[in-house]
Amino acid sequence: MNGLASGRLAGSTLGRLILALPLFAFLLRLGGAPLFDVDEGAFSEATREMFERGDFLFTYLNGEPRYDKPILIYWLQALGYLIFGPSEWAFRLPSALAAIAWSYATWLFARRRIGEDAALVALAVAASSLGPFAIGRAATADGLLNCLLALSLFDLWRHLESGERAPLLRAYLWIGLGALTKGPVALIVPGAVTCLYCLSRGEGLRWLRMIAHPAGWAILLLLIAPWYAYALHRHGQDFINGFLLKHNVQRFSGALEGHGGSAAYYLVAVPLLLLPWSGLLGVALGRLRSDVAHPLRRFLWIWFGFVLVFFSLSGTKLPHYVLYGCTPLFVLIGLHADGARRIWPHLLVPGLLMLFCIALPGVLDHLAHGTAGDGYYRAQFSRALAEAGPLYYGLTAGALLLWLAFVLFIRVPLIHKLAVTAILQVGLLAGVVVPYAGELAQGPVKAAGLVARDLHEPVIFWNFSTVPSFSVYRQAVTHLAEPAPGELALTRIDRLPPDVPVETLFQRGGVVLVRRLPAPKP
Repeated sequence: MNGLASGRLAGSTLGRLILALPLFAFLLRLGGAPLFDVDEGAFSEATREMFERGDFLFTYLNGEPRYDKPILIYWLQALGYLIFGPSEWAFRLPSALAAIAWSYATWLFARRRIGEDAALVALAVAASSLGPFAIGRAATADGLLNCLLALSLFDLWRHLESGERAPLLRAYLWIGLGALTKGPVALIVPGAVTCLYCLSRGEGLRWLRMIAHPAGWAILLLLIAPWYAYALHRHGQDFINGFLLKHNVQRFSGALEGHGGSAAYYLVAVPLLLLPWSGLLGVALGRLRSDVAHPLRRFLWIWFGFVLVFFSLSGTKLPHYVLYGCTPLFVLIGLHADGARRIWPHLLVPGLLMLFCIALPGVLDHLAHGTAGDGYYRAQFSRALAEAGPLYYGLTAGALLLWLAFVLFIRVPLIHKLAVTAILQVGLLAGVVVPYAGELAQGPVKAAGLVARDLHEPVIFWNFSTVPSFSVYRQAVTHLAEPAPGELALTRIDRLPPDVPVETLFQRGGVVLVRRLPAPKP
């Protein structure tokens, strides 16, 4: 790569900023927003209940067994909880550290194979694209799984490239940890990608030797067998039905929890997840035909292609699933970034995203006064203008003006403009927009949880079962039930029965904490 065609990054001030970008992207205001429900709240509450129950071998959510994911992410969150207490920072820290490791692993893998400048671009894409930014700052299992999948496939390539045994054994280690993080997908993706690559080169026997390595299987079984055997012993058929059948088989065969989509779902999702680098994906795709003749590039395209097809065929579709196959795109984008020529096709959409950030409070306020959606979300959005205030508009508009001044008046190569755009996007989202959106969507739930905690009374969910973060902030298990007279209950403003007498103890947005009163005597 000839200095990205128009100017080097390695050794420059911008190159050094890119090297620090993962720390900036994944740690800046990591605890700045309340936990988002359902997922962040569910993972965090399941971790908190480990301490409440004194049980660190299986997870429970509001007192019921939680079969969604294996144990590793909860153990890591428990370490954060132990050190920092029950804070958003503590619950999100494992994902942030995994995303930082994921980014630097991509850079280290790329730099000796595609050059220093291209590797810095790959690092910038990994650390600042919208998809990695979202899961790397979320208290869920996805940031950790993506890191482990990347580490496993990078080491599998190192083994294919050199024939050395050590990378293969490390790959088994990462795969085992991945299976403890999210289950069978940690085995399926590396196994299928390497199989397809070896078959494409007529090396099927080599793949069979890789997947039948005795020492590798010893590592794998040593990692995963104890916990899975314990879970099966403890919960028996319920574990098989809940974890293996529902949260793995049924996710693929049907649209679990309403998360469906067409076969083209991920063709739309991938460019959005790669913002502000989406334009360079088109450049890389233009080199696909020539890339398949090169071993490494063929491996990377097979990696992306398998994940895209596999999850496009799945009945359950969520945007972050396709991120399992985006790591190779980071490298391919870095490799082919010097093929970009026209500037504005690459900068238009990131500019529109910044403009949308400015308009966001007005858009939400308009939705609040319309008839779309339900009353709960309209009530939440009704605070959009009040929560924004002059500071929000000043920071978002200032970021846009600074960006426009840079891209219009500073004469630097396109890659430099995209890198600065990415840094501004990360700062704007992490520092301003996500905390604002979190306060709108989850601030009332957090505030209600803190009020309920200070009351030191049992509380139940009343027609409102999708806010497990309330239990985190209340620091107690909350069950779903019909409240008896005198009991406290958390409910939605649009689901509060009009004929039931209550005393309102807290109300903000669409969230209401009430005490049910006895029915009036006839």
